[in-house]
Amino acid sequence: MSTTPPTPRDWREGWRRLGVVADDVSMEEPYRRLLRFAPQPVNVLLLGPSGSGKEALARAVHALSPCGGGPFVAVNVPAVPGSLFESELFGHARGAFTGADRDRAGLFEEASGGTLFLDEVGDVPLSLQPKLLRALQDREVRRLGESRQRRVDVRVVSATSRDLPTAAEAGRFREDLYYRLSVAVIRLPPLADRGRDAAMLARHFLERYASDWGRGRLRFSEDALSLIAGYGWPGNVRELENAVAQAAALADRDGTVAVGMLPDAVRGRPGRCASSWRDRMTAHRRGILTEALSRSGGNRSQAARDLGISRQALCYLLKRLEVGGTPPRRRP
Repeated sequence: MSTTPPTPRDWREGWRRLGVVADDVSMEEPYRRLLRFAPQPVNVLLLGPSGSGKEALARAVHALSPCGGGPFVAVNVPAVPGSLFESELFGHARGAFTGADRDRAGLFEEASGGTLFLDEVGDVPLSLQPKLLRALQDREVRRLGESRQRRVDVRVVSATSRDLPTAAEAGRFREDLYYRLSVAVIRLPPLADRGRDAAMLARHFLERYASDWGRGRLRFSEDALSLIAGYGWPGNVRELENAVAQAAALADRDGTVAVGMLPDAVRGRPGRCASSWRDRMTAHRRGILTEALSRSGGNRSQAARDLGISRQALCYLLKRLEVGGTPPRRRP
């Protein structure tokens, strides 16, 4: 039974209900296409640069589809080793290869009754593309090491930042697979083309990290927000979220996120300069963290309490500022 939520005609309100922060007019056409394609049992291909929010759009397709009440299974194709890709996607039988000590269902079977999201589908190994094509055509899969086919009822949504038609012409991607995947196409614009959305997204992420990390109310200074709005964000929404996470962890006790807490790239500075104010501040913050860990005998929870931040924020800072391993506890 469908659990499809209502779809308001106002695209801004529609995105908001789907959990997507969007106010720029460039996001209107993707929403219109989403409303047309999501209710239909067609494969959807999402296009856009890396980090532009294609997984969020895939989840929106799932939410608005008749199978929205089923599972949503996402796989980051480049992260799966080529030797394991067939087993990951289609499953395997016990004894199919060394280490296969039991039968295992693949992601197609796990997603049955719902949506399978193939992120960066252009990286599917060429040798396995025929098997993926057959699964899309026949709605059946065969586990590695088995001879029988298994029926699957799956909505496939894929995404890519690559030019698949060019890859097909060059023989790096099957043309028939491309046509099968791209029955319905939705293109997301880069963040640089989304006007004031960058500032809105930054505030959204800051509120979320403040809540997750127990930092109370955080806010950007006007100068910091101006820099965020004017930066080109070549890494798109993913880069913005990372920058806000860093800023949230470094925010002052009064909750202000100042310009100096934004990454060097956003502030138009080179990555490293030995005598820069930024490096002196980094060294100072490392010293504070190291001293707090030393006082607590390596107890991160205690160190976080002493610093007035959450343990999650402390762990993020330790990783971000490359502070060394936890010192051993002091002996009495």
